[in-house]
Amino acid sequence: MKNTFNKQERLCSKIYIDLLFNKGKSVSGGGLKLIFFEAPPTFSNTQAMFVVPKKLFKRANKRNILKRRLKEAYRLTKNDFYKRLNDKKLLLAFIYTHKNEKSFVEINEALLRLLASEKLY
Repeated sequence: MKNTFNKQERLCSKIYIDLLFNKGKSVSGGGLKLIFFEAPPTFSNTQAMFVVPKKLFKRANKRNILKRRLKEAYRLTKNDFYKRLNDKKLLLAFIYTHKNEKSFVEINEALLRLLASEKLY
């Protein structure tokens, strides 16, 4: 499987985003919060979205840098994550909750811990 993050893997639908935030479960740790919900069977892929609140980072360039780091960490680890899901499809929202800017290595470690959580499986 390629290490890409294409349009089919992005959570864009307002309906599914509302469903995720209203009925989803959450796991947090390491300055990140993961909200997840099992997708309807018609989904072909697990879909993810990345959020960095404007309340924590007023400057758009800081928010964009952190979102890029989150996306890259997810892109590099998603193949192992998909193997552990065993054809289960999820809607995912990664929310950056730390008040300071973290490096890519720290974000990657936090994301790995969240994706290894027992609640997801």
